[in-house]
Amino acid sequence: MRGSEAALEMKRWPKNSIAAGYRHTAALQMDGTVTAVGDNKYGQCDVGGWSGMVAVAAGSAHTGNAHTVGLQRDGKVKAAGWNKYGQCDVNDWLEMASIAAGWRRTVGLRSDGSVVAIGGNNEGQCNVSGWRDIAAVSAGDWHTVGLQLDGTVTSAGNNRYGQCNVHEWNDIVEISAGYLHTVGLKSVGTVSAVGLNKDGQCKVGDWRNIRAISAGSNHTIGLQKDGTVVAVGQNNAGQCDVSHWRDIVAVSAGCAHTIGLKSDGTVVASGRNSEGQCVVSGWSGIGLSRG
Repeated sequence: MRGSEAALEMKRWPKNSIAAGYRHTAALQMDGTVTAVGDNKYGQCDVGGWSGMVAVAAGSAHTGNAHTVGLQRDGKVKAAGWNKYGQCDVNDWLEMASIAAGWRRTVGLRSDGSVVAIGGNNEGQCNVSGWRDIAAVSAGDWHTVGLQLDGTVTSAGNNRYGQCNVHEWNDIVEISAGYLHTVGLKSVGTVSAVGLNKDGQCKVGDWRNIRAISAGSNHTIGLQKDGTVVAVGQNNAGQCDVSHWRDIVAVSAGCAHTIGLKSDGTVVASGRNSEGQCVVSGWSGIGLSRG
C-alpha cells in the first residue's frame, strides 16, 4: 500500500467527536452520550437523551437555523433541531459509516461507500445518489463534497465561486466544505483550497505538516502534527485566535467560532460567544471515537 493510500485508509469514514455549528457546539463523550451548548431556538441542543453514539455533526447556517446529527454505533442516525426541509428525517437511515450536516440538509455515507442526502436541494447539493467508492463526505452551506477511495474528490451543488472545482485534486486524505469554499488535505501534509477567498480563507498554500483541517463559514483551521493550530480567514470575532493552543487532537470550525479538542479530553474554544457556544471550559471526557 502506497503512503497516500495508507493515510487515506486511516482517515476513511471519519467519526468526528466535536462539531461547531452556526451558534452552537456539540461534542461526543467517551461513554457515547452527547452534550451541546449555545443557541437552542430550534432544539438543536436537545441531545441529552442520546446514547450509543460514535460521531456528531452540526449544521451551520448564516440564518441561524441549525440542527445536530448523531451517528449511532449500530449505523443508525438521530437528528434534532430545525427541520423545515426535512433535514432531520433520518430515522430510517441504516448502515451509515459517517455523517455530515450542512445548511438545510444532512448527508450520510454508507458503509458500502454510497451516499444519501436529505433536505434542501435548490442548488443540487443533495444530488449524490450516484456517488460510489466514497471514503468521506462534507457539507457546506450550498455544496457537498465527497472524498473518493482513490484520493480524488467529487462535488455537487452551487459553484458560483468555484468551490466545487475539486475534480483535478488527487492524493487527498481529508476534505472540508465551508460556506463558499472547499479545503483538501494531501497525504504529504499540505493543503489545497478553492472558492471564495474574500477574507483570505483559501490562503493555505504555505501550510505544512498538517494532520487535520476544518472549514468554517469564512475561515479555515489547520491542525499541525505537533498539536498546534493555524488559521486563516475572517477573524472579526476572534475565531482565528488559536495560535496559542497546544496539545490539540481535533478541530472544528463553525460560522464564527472554533473548537479544539485536547488529548486529555477537555475542549477549548475561540470566537463569537453570543449564544454561549464557546462555554466549553467545563467539559471533560470528550473523546475521539474509535467506533
